[in-house]
Parts: sequence; structure tokens; C-alpha cells
Amino acid sequence: MIVSVASGKGGTGKTTIAVNLVLALEGTMPVDFLDCDVEEPNAHLFLHPVLETSERVTLPVPVVDENKCSGCGTCAEVCAFHAILSLGGRAIAFPELCHGCGGCARFCPTGAISEVPREIGVVETGRAGDTGAIRFVQGRVNIGTALAPPVVKAVRSKAGPGDRVVIIDSPPGTSCPVVASVKGSDYCLLVTEPTPFGLNDLALAVDMVRELGVPFGVAINRAGLGDDKVAAYCRQEHIPVLLEIPFDRRYAASYARGGQLVRDFPELGDSLRGLWRQIRAAVGPLPEEGEMAR
Repeated sequence: MIVSVASGKGGTGKTTIAVNLVLALEGTMPVDFLDCDVEEPNAHLFLHPVLETSERVTLPVPVVDENKCSGCGTCAEVCAFHAILSLGGRAIAFPELCHGCGGCARFCPTGAISEVPREIGVVETGRAGDTGAIRFVQGRVNIGTALAPPVVKAVRSKAGPGDRVVIIDSPPGTSCPVVASVKGSDYCLLVTEPTPFGLNDLALAVDMVRELGVPFGVAINRAGLGDDKVAAYCRQEHIPVLLEIPFDRRYAASYARGGQLVRDFPELGDSLRGLWRQIRAAVGPLPEEGEMAR
């Protein structure tokens, strides 16, 4: 079962809820935690994993053999991302713009284009939790690389077998990396805060998950801090509010020092296990092991 935790904007407490949800489930079922916020992964600051492996993530990018290139321009015509241009009778590749589709090499009439791997990030795996029972996976995209989705997909490919619960910490926003992390989830928990900014970005996130066809609910962090317009929006849109975490300076202090809320405040552990039961009931029966889409 795959549950992605997302938010329409950063700073809402998405990672806090994802991290503490997996800690609340530790020891009750086999769980994986995937940090797909590959541009700014920070779950390790709270889970303190022992990392065991590190693998390069690469993308195939074009290399032009000038001796074979006729300068016909076919490669530039098929490239939707302008990663290869035809100028002055020769093809010029821009690997940093390439999405690795391979179209230029496939359609080159003279076979002048081949592909070589270009490193765009890494995926690290390890163990976390008091007993080391949490499988931990995080991705990091290389600085200066604009292509986060392939790294997100590489992180997701490390999810365990279908009998494990997979908690995904998605990037904030509604852009391509978020879609790559949420798509195919059995459920998406949207984390927001009761402010005008929170409401605006929640509405965008709701549009995204509805377009993806992923069942979803909302968790309101810092409840009581702002107004009730988020709650009213959820009622109007028939969106279940599964959890409200009240604004409490003690929670903020725990977060600031890298603490684990379920350890410092056991009552939150009970709330998060209640959240899990609601998600599990909303998802309903799952396909047999091995048939789950990943």
C-alpha cells in the first residue's frame, strides 16, 4: 500500500507528518519511507537513518559523431525540449536540456547520434527507527540539474514488495516532481495550514490529485492559528479532513531541534495511528501481493 504525503506549498509540515506517521507505524507493520523531495531532502534530519548503499542515477544523453552527421536537422525537429539544434550544417547537443527520450538517436538517418549516461543524482538506502525496521530511501538531484522526475522515479523503484506499507514524502507544489511522486499512490494525504496561502495552494493540490485519480484527504497542521476557510473549503468540496494538529510552540521547538514529535508527545502518536486507520479504511481492499501498481 502506497501513501504519498504532499502539500501545495512548502513549510506546511508535510515532512513532519510523513516522518511521524512512519514512526507511529514502526513495529506494527513492515514500512518503507521514501523521501522523494529530491531537490531538498530533509527527512534524514529527523529519522537519522544508517545509510547502507548509494547508487548513481543517470540519464541517456546524445553525442553527435560529426563525421557521420549530414546536418539534415531531423534530430532538432524531433526534440521537444530543444536539447539538440542544427546550426551551420551540423548538430549541436545540449545535454543539460535533454530528457533522455532517445528520439534524436532513433530518427537520425545517418546513425550519427549515440547516447551516453549522464549522472543527474543519487539514490541512497538504509535503515531507520529505534529497531532499524524502517526501510529508508532518499534521492538527491545534482546541483544545477533541472530534471528531478527521473530521480524521483528512481527512489520510487526502491519501494519494497507489495505487502509493505510505503510512505512517500513528496516535494511541495504541483509540478512534475510532485506528479512523479504521487502518481500511482493508493492514497494521498494533502497537508495544509489554515491560512489564505494554505487554502490557495491546497486548492491547486486538490486539482492535481483529482486529475491523477488518486483518492485523497486533508491534514490541517497548526490548526487554530489562522481562520476556518480551509475547513469550509473542504466541506464544500466534500474532502475529508482526517487530522488536525493544533498550533503549539512546543511542537515547533521539537521540530527546530530535529526532534520526533511522536516520541516527545505520545498523544500525537495516537492521533497519527488514528489517521492511518482512516486512510486504510478509505483505501479498502487492495490487490493481491505482486499485483499492486508501482
